[in-house]
Amino acid sequence: MAEIVGIRFKRAGKVYYFDPAGITLEANDYVVVKTSRGLELGRVVISPKQVLANEVTTPLKSILRKAEAEDIKHAQEFESKEQEALAECGKLIAKLDLSMKLLSAEYNLDGSRLTFLFSADERVDFRELVRELTNRFKLRVELRQVGARDEAKLIGGFGRCGRPLCCMSFLSEFAPVSIRMAKEQDLPLNPMKISGVCGRLLCCLVYESEQYHNMKGKMPKEGQQVSTAMGVAIVVGGNPLKETVLVELESRATVELPLSEVTVEGEHLDKRQKERGKR
Repeated sequence: MAEIVGIRFKRAGKVYYFDPAGITLEANDYVVVKTSRGLELGRVVISPKQVLANEVTTPLKSILRKAEAEDIKHAQEFESKEQEALAECGKLIAKLDLSMKLLSAEYNLDGSRLTFLFSADERVDFRELVRELTNRFKLRVELRQVGARDEAKLIGGFGRCGRPLCCMSFLSEFAPVSIRMAKEQDLPLNPMKISGVCGRLLCCLVYESEQYHNMKGKMPKEGQQVSTAMGVAIVVGGNPLKETVLVELESRATVELPLSEVTVEGEHLDKRQKERGKR
């Protein structure tokens, strides 16, 4: 068995796993860890627990220590300097005439590294900018280009539902989204209606995708002949959420029935259904 603890460095950020190294930790404790960016302050979001050793894919780094008041104070001091760093970087970007949109600046815990995140339509040669920034701040500077979804997560905003963006509120990682999900949920395929502020397909299309897929698997398809208490009918629609089927009876009347009251008789189209499709 191996013991792990889940750490998050940003709100709604990805959860990273570390070895608690025998330190007693609880959820919401702040800890100091060493990452590829140097020392960083993180928050415990998953209390130490034991897992099977073969579930740990890579050697885990160890928690260095519980964060002390001095660590939190340093983190707050560097956070207050990030706006100044952004302003300086913005001036240099304008001076060098670079086509990039600056998004955020982040110091690590000991102030030895400063990371700038930016977005751009194309790849940007920022080597001269890094040299200028290194001379200005006298520390190691890193620039990272991010995609449209990460940009929305960093900047924030409100979705078409009127609520804060999911990506900045609670989504730790982005799940793949496809146009098939919108089709399966019978949503309009107008890009303006199924895209988020980032210009990509709405993340929330994933939330009910599996449920719709499972429910539609139980539903008869349009054009199928079915048997009902009122006689033979043809399926002309349905509501997966309500689990009801809309059928057209031989009398041409249209009735909505519970799925449990409908029995599929065949796969073929009725003559009336074919004629309706030709009109």
